[in-house]
Amino acid sequence: MSLKDAGNQVDQAFTRTDPRGLSFENAFGGATSFLRRRYSKDLGGVDVAVTGVPFDQAVTNRPGTRLGPRAIREASTLQAFDRPYGWPINVMEELTIVDYGDLAFDYADVPAFPDALTAHIRGILGAGAASVVLGGDHYISFPILKAYAEKYGPMSLLQFDAHSDTWPDDDMARIDHGTMFYKAVKSGLVDPARSVQVGIRTTNDDPLGVNIIDAREVHETGPKAVAEKIRGILGDHPVYLSFDIDGLDPAFAPGTGTPVWGGLSSAQVAVILREIAGINIKGGDVVEVSPPFDSTGTTAIAGAHVATEILCLLGWALRT
Repeated sequence: MSLKDAGNQVDQAFTRTDPRGLSFENAFGGATSFLRRRYSKDLGGVDVAVTGVPFDQAVTNRPGTRLGPRAIREASTLQAFDRPYGWPINVMEELTIVDYGDLAFDYADVPAFPDALTAHIRGILGAGAASVVLGGDHYISFPILKAYAEKYGPMSLLQFDAHSDTWPDDDMARIDHGTMFYKAVKSGLVDPARSVQVGIRTTNDDPLGVNIIDAREVHETGPKAVAEKIRGILGDHPVYLSFDIDGLDPAFAPGTGTPVWGGLSSAQVAVILREIAGINIKGGDVVEVSPPFDSTGTTAIAGAHVATEILCLLGWALRT
């Protein structure tokens, strides 16, 4: 198989017969599944289900992340030709990965959304697959964590973000993308002592015991030292990785709802994610990609790369 196969490969999201392997379909055409994986609702024998959650009704500033899953899938077509750079494994060859499509929900019935999402992820986990979720605003991580904690117990949260999202909010019915990890800690879904937030650069006087590696520390100590510190905090505890794209500096990810200067570079994040290979990761998400504010597609490209790195981390964990 090579790039010459672009002449006969098309709509691999529907036409490919082997769920594993690279795809050489033209990046500019065809149905845009994530990494040209096959769309499937059959999770038999599947290692990882990539699924979209186009929800943005919890935002505090600019909306538009409901369009994130579609944009990330489109951006990912640029990555389907080669194994992910810097990894000794090729997850597209070694894992059975499907695009599970998007969560179906009634946009006008917002209170029903959290339970619908938890059930969606519960179904993926119950089939023996891990999930990689394309958001959507960051609130979605809370219903997802409910499903993960049901299976694995309290999770270690590895969060890349400009914001801690642990601001106080004792009303569990409120749907807010800035308070969901407060609720996750308070409800026992997350073990704060074994969790770490990376890239923080907004003020929250009570981090609830979660370990923080702020953006300045990343810049001053370097990504390899940060990765080593992350590994020490997480140990072998089950990990859920949540990547808010605003963890990146707006220079690298302008298309997001609450941008904050002084953030991480894409190069720093690439090193950190590769250096933490071996953590006991169980699933992850990429959230807050907002295409209306992403005029060059830079943010969606970053989101697609992060999602692919999460797949690689899962592949490494499953391999070992």
